[in-house]
Amino acid sequence: MRSVHVAVELPGVSPAAGYGQVKQFARYPELVPVVRAVTVHDGSTDAGAGDGSGEETSDWEVYFRNGILRWTESDRFDPADLAIAFTQLDGDFEEFEGEWRISQRPGGCLVDFRAGFDFGIPSLAGILDPVAERVIKETIARVVIGLFGGAGHVVGDEALAHAVSLPPAEIPLAGAGAV
Repeated sequence: MRSVHVAVELPGVSPAAGYGQVKQFARYPELVPVVRAVTVHDGSTDAGAGDGSGEETSDWEVYFRNGILRWTESDRFDPADLAIAFTQLDGDFEEFEGEWRISQRPGGCLVDFRAGFDFGIPSLAGILDPVAERVIKETIARVVIGLFGGAGHVVGDEALAHAVSLPPAEIPLAGAGAV
């Protein structure tokens, strides 16, 4: 399984505010063109918890190469630990799972995203996996920075920091050379 890690520092943002923004998955298509759609199924959240904890499911569509990746994931929210764990339930990956974790930093917070994925096609892993890793990392970094109006920066990955400092490329329609 291939893994990705993205860390974004957000100056002047409390960890609770960071968590509150990151969990708004339905906003992600507004922030980056590669995310085509996210549909959150609110009815599956544990409304009895009263603290925002619980589970929901979400359907995702993301432009990738010459088509669209689709999957449904289970999202488990833990506001006490400022963490969100996700696992693909169905979709185009053979495996896709990970976690968001928000922590305190001097003068702000750190949004830490980690995920593992496997397309289940060993013969194409050398071609697909590096592209998917780049797309996931750039998308996550742009989303987090976009959620906070551009106030944030990637830490620990100079190439990614440089990539997200550039304007996002236009994402062509599926089948026409999409990312």
